[in-house]
Amino acid sequence: MLTIWSWVFLMLGVVTCALIAIDVHRRPQHMAVMNVTWPITGLYMPVLGWWAYQKMGRAAPAHQGHQACGHHEHGGHEHDDHASHDGHHHSDKPEWQGVFVSATHCGGGCTLGDIVAAPLATATGFAFLGSHMAGHFLLAFLAAYAFGILFQYLPIREMGERSPRRALIDAVKADTLSLIAFQIGMVLWLLIATPLFLGGEMNAATPEFWFMMQIAMLVGFLGSYPANWLLVNKGIKHAM
Repeated sequence: MLTIWSWVFLMLGVVTCALIAIDVHRRPQHMAVMNVTWPITGLYMPVLGWWAYQKMGRAAPAHQGHQACGHHEHGGHEHDDHASHDGHHHSDKPEWQGVFVSATHCGGGCTLGDIVAAPLATATGFAFLGSHMAGHFLLAFLAAYAFGILFQYLPIREMGERSPRRALIDAVKADTLSLIAFQIGMVLWLLIATPLFLGGEMNAATPEFWFMMQIAMLVGFLGSYPANWLLVNKGIKHAM
């Protein structure tokens, strides 16, 4: 039964990702990295990811791009005095929505990291301190951190407001706490799910593993939301 549910939710995730990707192609995001982040969100938020994208992230159609761009620029000038260190502008969304989108930004890096690290850990049997599970967690964290910093660095540079060195420092400040919170949530769920549902083995070649990872990413997202809220309210990063 778990295998059936695993395939159902994995396919829903793929379909949600594809639908968002198609729509994003027609309606490019003002911030280029979100063209990748929103479809990735659909992978671990089946159906819900489409609702979140529609409500919080959907941009104007491409043929209206100049008009939409002008609108964003106006909004940016309106809030120049509050420009963040990570180069993001304030949005006109309610704060909870802006923080939600910031959390998806973190989630995109973590998800890509796990998509890369999990098959590698399974294929190599990599272990840390004699534990394959610990080896998986270590590889996942390193890959997620690399992608997470990249996902922060690129928008900062895109805004043209920081030198490469300053942009990297600001990306580390903006993403480290939220990414650690995301990873803690994932690890806690996997520590519970692996013995209960996966027979004690983290095998990236099974649909059950990726279903548990889907849930782990949702738990990680929930864990990262308070961290993103704190970072936003401390002025370290801004709601997107």
